[in-house]
Amino acid sequence: MTKVYEKSPAFFDTFTRKPSMQKTTHYCPGCGHGTLNKIIADLIAELGIQDQTIFVGPVGCGVFIYYYYESASVSAPHGRASAVATGVSRANPDSVTISYQGDGDLAAIGTSNAIHAANRGENMIVFFVNNNIYGMTGGQLAPTTLIDQTSTTSPSGRSILNDGFPLRMAEMVAGLEAPVLSARVAVNTPKNVRQAIKVIRKGLEAQRDKKGYAFIEVLSQCPTNWKKDPKEACEWIDDVVCQQYPLGVMKDIVEEHPSQKRKCERVEFDAIAEQLNLTTSDENGFQPIELIEDEVRFKFAGFGGQGILSLGMMVSQLSMERHMEVTWLPSYGPEMRGGVANCSVVVSKEAIGSPVVDQPNVLVALNRPSLEKFGPLVPEDGLIIYNSSLVDTVPENLKGKVYALPATDLASEAGNVKAANVVVLGFVAQKTGMFSQADLETFLAETFKKPALLELNLKAVKAGWSAAE
Repeated sequence: MTKVYEKSPAFFDTFTRKPSMQKTTHYCPGCGHGTLNKIIADLIAELGIQDQTIFVGPVGCGVFIYYYYESASVSAPHGRASAVATGVSRANPDSVTISYQGDGDLAAIGTSNAIHAANRGENMIVFFVNNNIYGMTGGQLAPTTLIDQTSTTSPSGRSILNDGFPLRMAEMVAGLEAPVLSARVAVNTPKNVRQAIKVIRKGLEAQRDKKGYAFIEVLSQCPTNWKKDPKEACEWIDDVVCQQYPLGVMKDIVEEHPSQKRKCERVEFDAIAEQLNLTTSDENGFQPIELIEDEVRFKFAGFGGQGILSLGMMVSQLSMERHMEVTWLPSYGPEMRGGVANCSVVVSKEAIGSPVVDQPNVLVALNRPSLEKFGPLVPEDGLIIYNSSLVDTVPENLKGKVYALPATDLASEAGNVKAANVVVLGFVAQKTGMFSQADLETFLAETFKKPALLELNLKAVKAGWSAAE
């Protein structure tokens, strides 16, 4: 009977990173990451640990794993996944914590984080994907690059004299006392995949049973950066890579190792405030904000250079000072330099579940591309505020209540076009009722210490407030 291979129930039904990629991952054709992702997903579902699992994602080829696994996920700075996973594991002792890292991420910038997490025997499983190269950033020399292997930064091949020997991380981890499992597997052939499944299952079971630290190095083919077709890349692992990195289990004391569970105390904020000699009373007389909804989700968008991120930060700071729960999530990348930059701000009376704003209650669009992109996402009871100084055409498919604000013109009249974001701040404060004029003036006085700058911004915020009346 032919076995039917289906998408694992541990994956999302559709992957939402890009509309054109809802059924596939972002990995290059022939890459081993996709195979490893499938193995992990199948075993999570089989072991019934999906609701306990927390992924810590890297900066590297596996950066988008949170789009794929229907489990909790945390993104970590480059090289810091093992450190972040330590915090996740200790704060959530009942979780199955998975740190998913590449060779540049773990064995280069993150070596100390990884080794010390292993040496402490943290309750986590680390998947170390070794493709001998920096994959995501263009194929540079990595700590795992083979002797004489070429890369964009070693065009003549890796030299022992100049670059040292490749790091055998599985052996290094096995030499430590605390880890319970250290192994190296590959995902290039059916035989190796079958063996990998056995080892990965044991590692996940060790996490389920709180046995301590497990480390699984995975040899993964990288046709794109190796400049080979997928078949050649798979064969190269067996013929060449395994000579430097032999497959096998280097250490396995899972069975005899007792379960361990570190103490995790939940400290109330009042206790922390008392230790720091802080007061939780409202000495300034601030009252919680009266929101138009229990949770207001803002999207501030425009060209890079219009003060979009600063505008979001100002709203966030004002809200925090009035004892609200707040998140501020900026966009990063080349779009911030002249393209569409944006940030999401969530202000809530309760703890915030996600900083991502897909359907804003309030949209501020300072240019036409922003209005066209985000305007249709605002629901009927939402507010859309656009910069009519720069936007002369409003899309017909907008559902929210639309306000035209000549922010750039009003800022120019106040003394500087760069104050357009402060004009918007005044307009938003008046329309939402979140802050009074006195609140804004006090905040600006604390923010701008130079008298000339303060005078300019006070004029700008008053202009925005008056335009909203």
